[in-house]
Amino acid sequence: MTDEITTKIALFKGKEIRRTLHSGEWWFVIADVIVALTDSAQPDGYIKDMRRRDSELSTGWGQIATPLSIPTAGGPQKLNCANTEGIFRIIQSIPSPKAEPFKRWLAKVGYERIQEIENPELATKRTRMLYKLKGYSDDWIEKRMRGIAIREELTDEWKNRGAKDQRDYEILTAEISKATFGVTPSEYKKLKGLARENLRDHMDDFELIFNMLGERSTTEIHRQEKSVGVPKLKQDAHRGGRVAGNARKELEKELGRSVVSKKNFLQKPEDKKRLSK
Repeated sequence: MTDEITTKIALFKGKEIRRTLHSGEWWFVIADVIVALTDSAQPDGYIKDMRRRDSELSTGWGQIATPLSIPTAGGPQKLNCANTEGIFRIIQSIPSPKAEPFKRWLAKVGYERIQEIENPELATKRTRMLYKLKGYSDDWIEKRMRGIAIREELTDEWKNRGAKDQRDYEILTAEISKATFGVTPSEYKKLKGLARENLRDHMDDFELIFNMLGERSTTEIHRQEKSVGVPKLKQDAHRGGRVAGNARKELEKELGRSVVSKKNFLQKPEDKKRLSK
């Protein structure tokens, strides 16, 4: 599965905490929790000191911390994660005034997955709300949400047609991106000055639209060709991306400028950027 589907970033008092689905429940990156509670610049060092102070935590660390694949700026990495119960145990060893509000927050977000399974519409509502709080306009949010749905539909096709691991998804995504925009996702992030941020959250209207066109075209080509296996899926991905790439080039001729932009929403919320134009 892709990081967009299986991994999300939760916010606690403005601090980002990565979480991923594992065995049907949320698991949180332990280092992110430490930073959120202690503001430590060296969370790994803090964890070592914490385990040294708490012998029970140290001896039981293997039952609490589980290395799980988490998307990072340098690609997927195995990071120590813990489920809600494990994080509660870790919090007991952290003398922080934020501990109690964090426990309440953790109980809420840890339960979200159960709620979302029972009512998938809740996940969509939460995502919309987060984008709204970050300052994105309703028009942009509609495109972003549609893009997420198209992406999920595409990755389901990949899974059913032979893509087996994160590397396969990355290869196929890069093929669409190169044909659509002339750059891979990692090159695109460098162009926009992004590190851990989600590239699509920093695309403007045209970038989102052409991204959707490339991915939706690829899905349809897979179905029409009844494609199976990563090599064939990669060929289809190039064809689907080329459909969007050709449309992008035509628009660029009309506009007299490149659609591929260095601009992003990292510095200012999108609605404020519009007001400042």
